Amino acid sequence: MSEQNFDLFRAELSGKVVLVTGGGSGIGAAIAEAFWRQGARVAIHYHHSDKQDISALAQRICAAGGEALSLQADFGSSPEVTATVAKAIAHFGRLDILVNNAGSMIARRTLEEVDDDFIEQVFALNARSVVTACRAALPIFTLQGAGCIINVSSISARTGGSPGSSIYSASKAFVSTLTRSLARELAERNIRVNAISPGTIDTAFHELFSNREKLEKTRVGIPLQRLGEPNDCAGTALYLACPSLSGYVTGQVIEINGGQLMA
Repeated sequence: MSEQNFDLFRAELSGKVVLVTGGGSGIGAAIAEAFWRQGARVAIHYHHSDKQDISALAQRICAAGGEALSLQADFGSSPEVTATVAKAIAHFGRLDILVNNAGSMIARRTLEEVDDDFIEQVFALNARSVVTACRAALPIFTLQGAGCIINVSSISARTGGSPGSSIYSASKAFVSTLTRSLARELAERNIRVNAISPGTIDTAFHELFSNREKLEKTRVGIPLQRLGEPNDCAGTALYLACPSLSGYVTGQVIEINGGQLMA
C-alpha cells in the first residue's frame, strides 16, 4: 500500500473512535493496532484469555502517545455486550467505527455431539453479540449522522468449514447475511455496514481447533502458497472505515483468503 494511501487514512481516521471487539489477540489486535497507527482512538474489548495480550497492546499504544481503553466482558452475554459499547461511548464521548470481531468455534463437535446448549453458546457469541453490539451503537451513530460497522465473518460461511465446525460455520453465515440486511436498513441513516471474511489465518484460533498437519494441507492448496496473517485483514478494515475510499461500499462481504476461495 502506498504512503499516499496511508496519509489518506491518517487524515480521515485521526481522532475517530473505534471499538474493536475480540481485540486482545489475533485479527482483532491487528485491526486495533492498525487503527491506532492511523491516529484513531481505540476501545479494545477482550475476554479473560486475552488479558495479558490486551494489557501489552494497550500499554504500547499509550506509551507511544495514543489513546486506548481496554474493556473486559463475556460476549456470550447480551447485557455485557451492551455495557461494553456504552462504556466505550461514555469514555470517548462518541463512537465512529464498530468492528465486530469477537467470536470462537467453542469446540469441534460432530452432528451427533451437538446439543441445544452448544448451539446456544456458539450463536450467542458469534451471532447474537453482533446484533446486540450493532443495536447498542445505533443511537450514537444516528445522533452523529454517520457510522461504520465492520463485521468479521469467515470463509467457512461460504464453504461450510471442516468436520466438526458446522454450527460455527452457520453462525458466521448468519453474520454475512446480517451484514447485507443491516446495510439496506441503515443506509438512510448514513451508516455503512460491511464485513471481512478471513480465510485460514494463522492465529491462536487454529492452535485450539486445528493442528499443523491440517494447516499445512490447507496451505499447499492456497494459490498464494501461505496461510494468512492477522495484518492481512487490517488493511481491508482501514479501507472500509475510510469514507473517501469506500464511501460507496456497503453490504459487502470481502473475502481475504489468498485465493483459497474464488467466486
